[in-house]
Amino acid sequence: MSSPGDRRRAELRRRNLKLRSALAGEAAAAAAEVEASLDGPGESTSAAFFDVDNTIMQGATIFHLARGLYKRKFFTTREIAGAAYKQAYFRLVGVEDPDHVAEARASALAFIEGHTVAELQELGEEIFDEAMAHRIWPGTRALAQSHIDAGQRVWLVTAAPVEMAIIIARRLGLTGALGTVAEHVDGVYTGRLVGEMLHGPAKAEAIKALAAHEGLDLTECSAYSDSANDLPMLSLVGDPCAINPDRKLRNHARALGWRIRDYRTGRKAARAGFLATAVGGALTGAVAVGIAVRPRKR
Repeated sequence: MSSPGDRRRAELRRRNLKLRSALAGEAAAAAAEVEASLDGPGESTSAAFFDVDNTIMQGATIFHLARGLYKRKFFTTREIAGAAYKQAYFRLVGVEDPDHVAEARASALAFIEGHTVAELQELGEEIFDEAMAHRIWPGTRALAQSHIDAGQRVWLVTAAPVEMAIIIARRLGLTGALGTVAEHVDGVYTGRLVGEMLHGPAKAEAIKALAAHEGLDLTECSAYSDSANDLPMLSLVGDPCAINPDRKLRNHARALGWRIRDYRTGRKAARAGFLATAVGGALTGAVAVGIAVRPRKR
């Protein structure tokens, strides 16, 4: 049985996570507004929100990006090994110890400090062409296009660096993207995130902030994801859909009568591919935090 002190600490951690998630969501929406302002708010009050990894694209964006950056000597084996160790420890022990969380975050960001936004933008374009373009799921791509054809805006919502997310959105002809935001000064990374990664509750916060800015009615909007981690996002909208879902999300979607679409072919091959991505993610998960690349205006 937990003590009153333990319960107070747990409550403080929950509040801190909620605040950081809200900050991450607001930052992502503000970064997305830069893209949206090019055309101004649309007339439709409905839109569609798509997760990226295993929803729009096979595999993890951050895995493909990290591998491409490593090949281009963006960081060293020693740097990523140190960051991955801290991140793996963080994932195993959870968020019970705030000192471990802070240490994991700091170590994950250490190796990008001093790199420039322009450098990563250029490499991101190359890596999309090299490793991501052929991994787009045609079925999900068609769903996104159907929303565009209906006059709706379509946004990607991902924990990947927002700059990479925007590259994917542009290449697919979508409206824009919400992603993890990191600050920089004079175009050089400081090594600090704005809030948390855009993951779980933070995605929902980002969508709510964007909806307020864009005049969207979330009850008229759609959302798509493969993961139960995105239930906060899916539960926000009037038309949620599970795409290539994990078991927990599939069961949840069936129970609530949500649409389910599965574009994977060859179940054994799919499982093997997802296992490889999971292993790669364990080694490069820290990169999801460390290479959040969207400039933050000061």
